[in-house]
Amino acid sequence: MSDQVAGVPILNIIGASVALGPLRRDLLPHYERWMNDFEVTKTLSVGWLAMTSESESTWYDHASRAPDQVSFTVYERPSLRPIGNAGLTEIDFRHGTAEFGIMIGEKDCWGKGYGTEVTRLVVDYAFSGLGLHNVMLRCYATNEAGIRAYTKAGFKLIGRRRESRRRGGGYVDTVLMDCLASDIEPTLLRNMLD
Repeated sequence: MSDQVAGVPILNIIGASVALGPLRRDLLPHYERWMNDFEVTKTLSVGWLAMTSESESTWYDHASRAPDQVSFTVYERPSLRPIGNAGLTEIDFRHGTAEFGIMIGEKDCWGKGYGTEVTRLVVDYAFSGLGLHNVMLRCYATNEAGIRAYTKAGFKLIGRRRESRRRGGGYVDTVLMDCLASDIEPTLLRNMLD
């Protein structure tokens, strides 16, 4: 009997407070619930679009098969409750680049440092596991908690696209940040893979 069948999710990367495992079809109801909570999605590019079961299933099918992305389910430890998603898109091995994204869907998990730890784990995976050199992200300037988490995880501000997204009846800037492999201290994951 596999761990997945026994009710224990497969975990690829285990941190102090969170763990990362592959996407799971049986978690689509969680993913759909998070994507339909406008408080959760207000910092995401999807914004206030209602997501159907069919659209979530289509997203899952694409994300679980796309050769240029890696997506994880984020679990809270030690309960192993699924609390969000994170991953890398637009992975380009030739240039060693990718784009990072994260969503903590369970609001009772906000403000606990989980976003910072997830960011560190995914970035470490990008550099140590995939051999990438540069990971970037985009976020709204109004996402102050996210910017703090990304900065703590090693990202640096590289630019700002002014009034590029319509939010709440107005426009907000998009903040661009990136992180280089040389910006990050060696971690357990990096040492384990050497």
